[in-house]
Amino acid sequence: MTTRAAPWWRRGRSRSRLRRAAVAGLLVVSLALAAVGWVGFRAWQARDHLLGAAGLARELSVQVLDGDVAGGRGTLAELQERAAAARRATADPGWALGRRAPLAGDDLTAVRQVAVTVDDLARHAFPRLLGVDLDALLPREGRLDLAGLQAAEQELSAADEVVRAARTRLGGVATGGLTGQVDAAVAELRGEVDRLAGLTGAVSRGAALLPPLLGVTEGRDYLLVSQNLAELRATGGMFGAYAVVRAERGRIRLVRQGTAGQLGHFLPALPGVGPEMRALYTDLPGIWPADVNLTPHFPTAAALYREMYRRRTGETVDGVLATDPVALSYLLAVTGPVEVPGFGRLTGDNVVRSLLSESYLKLDLRRQDEFFARSAAAVFEALLARPVPPKPLLSAFDRSVAESRILFWSAHPEEQRMLGESRLTGVLPEREAEPTVGVFLNDGSGAKLGYYLEPGAELTVGTCRPDGRRELRLRISLRSSAPRSGLTPSVLGVGRTGDPYVVRTLVHVFSPAGGAIVRARLDGVDTALGSGTERRRHVAVATVDTGPGQTRNLEVDLLTDRSGTGGAGLRLTPTATPWTTHIQTASPCDQ
Repeated sequence: MTTRAAPWWRRGRSRSRLRRAAVAGLLVVSLALAAVGWVGFRAWQARDHLLGAAGLARELSVQVLDGDVAGGRGTLAELQERAAAARRATADPGWALGRRAPLAGDDLTAVRQVAVTVDDLARHAFPRLLGVDLDALLPREGRLDLAGLQAAEQELSAADEVVRAARTRLGGVATGGLTGQVDAAVAELRGEVDRLAGLTGAVSRGAALLPPLLGVTEGRDYLLVSQNLAELRATGGMFGAYAVVRAERGRIRLVRQGTAGQLGHFLPALPGVGPEMRALYTDLPGIWPADVNLTPHFPTAAALYREMYRRRTGETVDGVLATDPVALSYLLAVTGPVEVPGFGRLTGDNVVRSLLSESYLKLDLRRQDEFFARSAAAVFEALLARPVPPKPLLSAFDRSVAESRILFWSAHPEEQRMLGESRLTGVLPEREAEPTVGVFLNDGSGAKLGYYLEPGAELTVGTCRPDGRRELRLRISLRSSAPRSGLTPSVLGVGRTGDPYVVRTLVHVFSPAGGAIVRARLDGVDTALGSGTERRRHVAVATVDTGPGQTRNLEVDLLTDRSGTGGAGLRLTPTATPWTTHIQTASPCDQ
């Protein structure tokens, strides 16, 4: 059977349709390639602008803290130009069309959100931060400028609103299908905005709270307590010397001083020590002023100390502010040396050694208390009276708060709620977004050997369990640099270990909120643990004796609550020698 060829006119129409289809296909492909090329070009532009904006934002933050308003204005103008260009580059129709593409759409959407966030910060948050007069946040000649502070609070509050909105926008970006480079950029910006939100939130709340705290309408009295790191307690050291600070219409002055020993002890124990705390610490926090901070939850310790002071003196204070000699060393590095009448000069380099070591070797008990009280007064007066540059002073405060060396509790519930659960408040939170392990040290020697303790902690995030919990591995090291002889009885104390040169430390390990502690090993050998709970955390207590030159290692296996995050945090007792720490994170459980 033969096949006949189609007529010529049909063959012509077929070829014409093929040519039209080919031309149409070529046009579609060309348009698609052009669109991809255009979006790629705009993406390159956006990337260039965003990278430039990131560098300018870091430069601007330095200028803000330095008080370089002129330089900051120039940097801000360039930052706003770059940020606006990045926003424009991600706003045209081609980019909007590309965001619907199945592969690149998520990346283009994320880059758009990054560009909008940076532009909003550049236009609405950074100008307000640049306009704040940092000097208004610092005392001058014993007085704080409350009018300037209230003006700064309005700008800081507005900036904080913008930053929180930016944080919410970034939190809504889906990162599951992003390419590595875009995912890293979103994660980095989230981290930076989180830190900025922490700063603007804390500073704006502080600016709002300081006027009432400093007696804008009525006078306020506070207990300023020195934590003696030579005898460790969970929040730092035993409460030793104290001062009463009077704040009235912005003017701050020290009106009275004393010591915890002068408050005596209380029997029966004060209320405020609940069954959970009693199981861990007995009734001691409600009996002895030096033991109120066996618990790491500072509001509990501060409220107990305030009540003890009230019962002994008949005076009611409005809050408690605690600090330690290491924080004083940070402040003295800024203010310069101070003379302590009758005791010599304190500097940033010698204050820790002088207060926590040499005083016990050279002075009797009465002179020790006098030295502590006069030292606190001298540093306090220098801080109020001397003109100091804002940046290093704010950095010293920031470092002290980050290390939990400055803690504050207000007896006024509304003010305490506004302060929230920041490091400044010393709150041990009962709920947390990221699992946090606490390592808190209490002296068990009845001595002043804490000065010689050198602690370290390593936390490793482990595997994900089918029940949604995550395994954690904690390794704590305690080394003693104490000499083998030559210390005075006021250092060696009652020598509860038998050998007065052995440091006995009660190590309280707190699980993450809702978590658990599984087992512990001391120097590789399973060890018995005391056990209890506090604030929705499982608590294990290990007794660790460390001789001169010796290092002891405590390993603890823990579980988180049901949390898929790969991050983790540490809360630690501040010590005379700062901790060495390392945290090994992991990928989230859903990756």
